Amino acid sequence: MQVITTTQLRTKSKELVKTLREGRSVELIHRSKIVGRVQPVQEPKPLTKEGIDKIKKLAKRLNLPKLSYDKREKIYRKHLMVKYGKGIS
Repeated sequence: MQVITTTQLRTKSKELVKTLREGRSVELIHRSKIVGRVQPVQEPKPLTKEGIDKIKKLAKRLNLPKLSYDKREKIYRKHLMVKYGKGIS
């Protein structure tokens, strides 16, 4: 594992990006102490049929009311009136 200081973050950012793209992590040092770790972002897995089915089941369990666009607009306008007053157009 590599290390980088807070000063080097400014001066060696290209090398840091290269290291992260290679999939390696870097320890961050500030005043001779390790304060954190910079890690590459893990790519999210693509949504599969099983994942979609799981989301549908969770949505069904929530049992949220079905709202039309007009009803949602009325609720939103009412919220704006309560929050900001009549001056909103």
